[in-house]
Amino acid sequence: MRTALVSTLSVMLILSACAKPPNQTRNACAIFEQRDGLFNNWRRAARNTEREYGVPVPILMATIYTESGFRSNAKPPRTKLFGFIPWKRKSTAYGYSQALDGTWDRYQRETGRYSARRTDFADAIQFIGWYHRQSNIKNGIPLNEPYQLYLAYHSGHVGYSRGSYRSNSEALQGAKRFTNIAYTYSRQLQSCPN
Repeated sequence: MRTALVSTLSVMLILSACAKPPNQTRNACAIFEQRDGLFNNWRRAARNTEREYGVPVPILMATIYTESGFRSNAKPPRTKLFGFIPWKRKSTAYGYSQALDGTWDRYQRETGRYSARRTDFADAIQFIGWYHRQSNIKNGIPLNEPYQLYLAYHSGHVGYSRGSYRSNSEALQGAKRFTNIAYTYSRQLQSCPN
């Protein structure tokens, strides 16, 4: 009885620690240090995605930083009905990657990763690698070009090809923030242990 209780509490502590975002989200080395453990290895997941899709780790991590702030269950804020009653969300974006329902479904179908979850870091970073690779294939964006990759991620492939981001200040500001953090992560990762 006591052993089962201790085991249950241990699992709950591990899961609750994984649910909280890392303390230092602007430091790639610190993020990996905090999240590389026995049951969860973010560095390995990021490197595996880079190998599979060719998207550099700093760009993968910058996507999560910009989209969800490393919160596993991130969702867009609710709109307000009559200015004060919580209402619907602006979109179905969810999880680390803020992937929309339809795009996530397409990813699962095209990759065969039917059990992938948007709240699982390894699954979400795989999705991001896949999506950026699609931006390369469909829109000709180099995989090491953070500004344009973010605009395609934010606007969608069709929206990007139409240039819908040009009049969207939120997308343009997000692309600048994304580019800055991608370059910051890149510099940091060059001096990380491991």
